[in-house]
Amino acid sequence: MSTTDTTGMTETKQYLTFKLGAEVFATEVSKVREVLDFTTITEIPRTPEFMSGVINLRGSVVPVVDMRLCLEMSRTERTTNTCIVVLEVLLENESIVIGALADSVEEVIDLEPDQIRPAPRIGSQIRTDFIKGMGKRDQQFITILDIDRVFSAEELSVVRNPEGGRSVSEPAA
Repeated sequence: MSTTDTTGMTETKQYLTFKLGAEVFATEVSKVREVLDFTTITEIPRTPEFMSGVINLRGSVVPVVDMRLCLEMSRTERTTNTCIVVLEVLLENESIVIGALADSVEEVIDLEPDQIRPAPRIGSQIRTDFIKGMGKRDQQFITILDIDRVFSAEELSVVRNPEGGRSVSEPAA
């Protein structure tokens, strides 16, 4: 079994690359619904810091999270390149649509299995379970995110049903 088999990457796949700070990240194109220019985000009180709020996407309420805060980076500062990547993530066998703030979207790239290395093992104190692998393109490494794991069940419980009244983390009245 090759090292790429352990990450579940055995065929060429397309990835959307985006920047968070100076780092380039990627997620499988199949998880991306669309990329939006930054728009007005309605804040929701009593939500975790990483939860930026919600947007109206063609009549649907879509929660928006700050990807930088989810990855324990600094808060996203709005610039002309800031955008919202609308993703479809799997949570407990249920498909959830969520917006993720990114500093900028770069491009869609193809990566062959031999261009992808397993996530680094840095020790038990540092979480790397949300990294699918490290893609190598030219001389640059691209962190390939397992987007379903970035937004864990615990974190997404608060954004699971923004239209249904109270969130899971909020006590009943």
